[in-house]
Amino acid sequence: MTLYCGDRSVPRRNEHMPPRSPDPRSLTPLRPVELLILTVLASGDLHGYAIRKEVLDRTTGSVSLEAGNLYRYLRSLESEGLVIDAPPRSDDERRIYYRLTPLGRRVLAAELERLRSLVEYAEGRGIIARSRA
Repeated sequence: MTLYCGDRSVPRRNEHMPPRSPDPRSLTPLRPVELLILTVLASGDLHGYAIRKEVLDRTTGSVSLEAGNLYRYLRSLESEGLVIDAPPRSDDERRIYYRLTPLGRRVLAAELERLRSLVEYAEGRGIIARSRA
């Protein structure tokens, strides 16, 4: 569809131009489990069981995802464009591997920056001790 402005025509954005990627901050804040999943996937493609195990390891057992819940979160992250199915591996064709998308990586970074800002605020107010980094 073309819009007409005076004597010149202007193409609609979605007709001849690639869609804009959303501002990563518009997809934050993330739920804690979503943040964990994206963080785990930032190091590379993983299948569902490996994601579940990595989350369990990284949280020293405090977050245990049941398979059904994990796949619901993965479907939600896929629908947001943050995660995709990775190409099948020849050595493990029966499993579906998941991959962080470029948008997913930007959203993860935006969320971590948001959380860093919150931690700095809490440190400045004496709510928590300053980290020794």
